[in-house]
Amino acid sequence: MKKKINIATILPYKENYTFSEASAASLWVSEFYAKSKFKLNNYIFGSTSGIDYLTDNYINVELDSIKSKFSSKTNLYCKKISNIISKKKFDLIEVHNRPLILKKLSNLLNNKFIFYFHNDPLSMNGSRTISERIDILNKTSKIVFVSKWVQNRFFFNLDPKLRKQTDVVYPSINKSSSLLKKNKEIYFVGRLNRSKGYDLFKDCINKILNRYPNWKAFSIGDEKRRTLYINHKNHSELGFLNHKDVIQRLKKAEIVVIPSRWEEPFGRTALEAAACGCATITSDRGGLPETSDHHFMIKNLDSNNLHKAIVNLINNPNFRKKIQRDNYKNVKHLININTKLIDKIREETQVEFKINYLKNKLKIINIYNTGQKNNHRLFNISLGRKFTNGLIRNGHDVLEISDRDYIRQNRNLLSSGNSKFQQYLTETFKNYNPNLIFFGHTTNINIETFENFKNLNKNLIISQWNEDPVMKNLDYAKKNITNIKNYIDIVDHTFLTTHPEILKKNSNYINKFKNIHFFFVPVDPNIEYFNVYNLNPRNDIFYAMSHGVNRGTLKSGKIDERIIFLDKLTKKLQNIKYDFYGFKNQEPIWGIDFYKALINSKMALNLSRGQPTKYYSSNRIASIMGNGLLTFIDKKTHIQDFFSKDEIVYYENIDDLSDKIKFFSKNDKLRIKIARNGQKKYFKLFNEMKTAQYIVNVSLGKKTNFI
Repeated sequence: MKKKINIATILPYKENYTFSEASAASLWVSEFYAKSKFKLNNYIFGSTSGIDYLTDNYINVELDSIKSKFSSKTNLYCKKISNIISKKKFDLIEVHNRPLILKKLSNLLNNKFIFYFHNDPLSMNGSRTISERIDILNKTSKIVFVSKWVQNRFFFNLDPKLRKQTDVVYPSINKSSSLLKKNKEIYFVGRLNRSKGYDLFKDCINKILNRYPNWKAFSIGDEKRRTLYINHKNHSELGFLNHKDVIQRLKKAEIVVIPSRWEEPFGRTALEAAACGCATITSDRGGLPETSDHHFMIKNLDSNNLHKAIVNLINNPNFRKKIQRDNYKNVKHLININTKLIDKIREETQVEFKINYLKNKLKIINIYNTGQKNNHRLFNISLGRKFTNGLIRNGHDVLEISDRDYIRQNRNLLSSGNSKFQQYLTETFKNYNPNLIFFGHTTNINIETFENFKNLNKNLIISQWNEDPVMKNLDYAKKNITNIKNYIDIVDHTFLTTHPEILKKNSNYINKFKNIHFFFVPVDPNIEYFNVYNLNPRNDIFYAMSHGVNRGTLKSGKIDERIIFLDKLTKKLQNIKYDFYGFKNQEPIWGIDFYKALINSKMALNLSRGQPTKYYSSNRIASIMGNGLLTFIDKKTHIQDFFSKDEIVYYENIDDLSDKIKFFSKNDKLRIKIARNGQKKYFKLFNEMKTAQYIVNVSLGKKTNFI
C-alpha cells in the first residue's frame, strides 16, 4: 500500500470553488482537504469565474465560451482535464457528483476512480437506471455517499451485496470553541421556495412575531423565480451570504428552522445549526434525520405543526436550552474524524496483487472444483488452487481439471454428463501420463476410472484430500466421512484437516481407513497478501460464515450452533464494533468483497461448525491469520501444538472470549505484536510450497514431518 498517493479531485464544472459563493460540494472538498494526510499530493480541478479560491491547490479549467456554445461543456471540460492529468502521474481520480463526467473520464484515462454522490442518484443524468448504476460500480474502486439515504437510493432495485464497494462519509464540520450568548432570533436558511418549506415558514412567522414582539426573524437565501415574501417589521431578508457569515449568525441564533419538503440528500445547514448550539427544527425528509440526534423533528409537516414547534421552543426556555446544549455537545460529524475515513478509503484503492512462477518437475493432475460456475468468487479460500500454486512453485508441472464444471457444461436431456467426464479423464490421462493424481471434494470420479489409470501406469500414485470436518455429533461430518470412505480402497493416501486419531478412535471406522495424514490449511503469499496490523481498521472484530459455499446466500430459517454462539457473544460485546457476515440477515461475502471487509477489522474470530475438534479449522484461519488479523480460537482445538499464546489468542468459553475481545480492542500494541507473530509463524510452517511438498513426499512414501 502506497504511503504517498497522488490524487486529482474533479468538481462539477458549474461548482463555484470560492469563498464568496461556495456551495456544499466545494465546502466538502476544501474542508476535508485541509486535514488530509495526502494534502501535498492532492490537486482540485474545477471551472470557476471567481478568483478567491478556497484552497491554494485549486486548478481552474478555463472553458472557451464560444466553443461551448457549439459543443457540450461537459465534453470540453473532460477533454481539458484529461489532457492535464495524462501529463502527470496520478494514482487516483476522485469525481464529485457528476456521473457523466466519471463516464467520460474513465474512457479517456486509465486510472483508479472514486465517485462521490452528493445528491439523489435517481435524479441525476448517468445514474437513473439500473444499468447506469452498475456501470458506475464497474468503473470505480469505491463509491462514497453523503448519507445513508443517498446510499439507499443508489441501491434501489440493486443487489445489496454490492454495498461492500461503497461507504457513507457525511459532510462534516469543526466544532465551535465555545457556546456563545444567544439572541432572541429565529432563522430560516435555504432557497426561498416551496421545496425548502419557505411557504410554511412564511405562513406561521408573522403570527409568531405578532405574539412575541421581542423576537426577531431572518431569512438567509435567495431564489431566482421568487414568489414568496414575508412582510413584518421584525423580519429581515439577508439574501445570499457566504458560508463564514452564515456560521457567525447561527452562533448567536436561538432557533433555526429547516422545514424542507424536498428529500434532502443530507442537510448541511441542519448539521451546522446544531454544532452552533441552535434549537433546530427540521422535517424528516431525506438525510435530515442523519444530521443530529437532538433536532426537534416534525413528521407531519404543515404550517400548523411548524407554528406549534416554534411556540413550544419559545415558551419553554429550559427545553430550548437543553436542545441547544445537546446539539452543541454532541456534534455528530466532525472533520478530523471523517478526514481519516476518507484517507483510509483512498488507501484501500491502492492494493495490488503479486504473481510468481517456477519451473517444472513431476507431472500432477489436480482435480477439484475450480468454481467456474460461481465466477471464481471462491479463489481466496480455494485449497485446490493453493495446492496448484505450491506444486508449481516447487518445480512440478500441474494440470488442473474442474470435475463439477466439466459435468455441468456437458449435461443435457439425454445424459447427466458423468459418462463423458470419465472418458475425458481417461483420454487426458493417456495423453499426459501423470506421476500423481491428486483430487479433493468430489464423488464424480468412478472407481473403474481410477482402476483404468492404474492399469495404464503401474507406478501411479493417487491421493485424496478433504478440508471439511470429521467429528462426532455433526450430520454434515457423517456425510463427509462417507465421501472419504468412497475412495479409501483405491487411493494410496488421504489428507485431512482434522487429526486422524478422531477417526481412529471411533469404533465404527477402525481398520476401515488407511494411510490417513493431517495437513494444516495453507497460506499463499499471492492470496493472503495483507498486513492488517500495519493498517488502521475501522472495526474491531470480523467473522464470516455461510450456509454453503456453492449456495452463496443464507438459507431462510437455518440456525446452527454458530448462530447461537454469535447471538450470545454479540450481546456481551457492548461498544465493540463487530463486522459479522452470514449472521442476522447479513448475507455472506466472497472474493474481493471478502477482503474489503476483512482488512477493515483489527481482529477475527475463528469459529468452525460443530464441536471444537483436535486440529480442525475451516479454511478461514488462513484468511485471517495469513492477512495479519489477531485471531481468537477455542482452546479445545489444540492448535497450541503449533502456535503459542504469543501468536494466537485462545479462549475457554464465551465469557473468556468476550473479555479478551474487549481487552485487545483497547490494547493495540499487544494486539499488533501477537497478530504479526502469528502471521510470521503461519507462513513459516504452513505456506503453500511447504504444504504441497509435504503432500508430495508423503504420497511418494518418503518419511517426512509435517512441521
